[in-house]
Amino acid sequence: MGIPSASTVEVLPPWPSSSVVVLLPTLLLLVAVVRRHLQRGGAGARARKHNIPPGPRPWPVIGNLNLIGPLPHRSIHALSARHGPLMSLRFGSFPVVVASSVDMARYFLKTNDLAFLDRPRTAAGKYTVYNFTGMLWSHYGEYWRQARKVWVTELLSARRLASAEHVRAEEVRAMLRGLRDAAAAT
Repeated sequence: MGIPSASTVEVLPPWPSSSVVVLLPTLLLLVAVVRRHLQRGGAGARARKHNIPPGPRPWPVIGNLNLIGPLPHRSIHALSARHGPLMSLRFGSFPVVVASSVDMARYFLKTNDLAFLDRPRTAAGKYTVYNFTGMLWSHYGEYWRQARKVWVTELLSARRLASAEHVRAEEVRAMLRGLRDAAAAT
């Protein structure tokens, strides 16, 4: 038994490189996503459908979070100078409407307060407190009013607060001690 000759060995075509194996499905997926986006009319059709106010164009996953700097109030002020006192932003996948003038704030908080009163439905509220049953996560309505009444009369009553005053005083002392130690260390 020696080395087989070239006539007895079947010559196979070379295996495609790993970059082609990754690149081809990625390109096909990208073409499918772009095609579907164009068939739906793009992001502009969605904005016209819901009649949302103008705002900066969001990025696909992060939305407009890249436009919010270390001082969010200044970033939003700069954006409102460009887009007006009422603008729409996207924080990740959450749409946000920003009212940045006194008149717009009055419109939302006083004129149409009942329309904008409720909390957003998030997975955190659903799974951490058994389908929005906690007062902090529940939606505005009869259940929320009853839960708030129980909180105010039972948990936040003067008697209950007075009974836990020593705990609050000890926590304040511990915080001040920590601040003093941190200041001495620097």
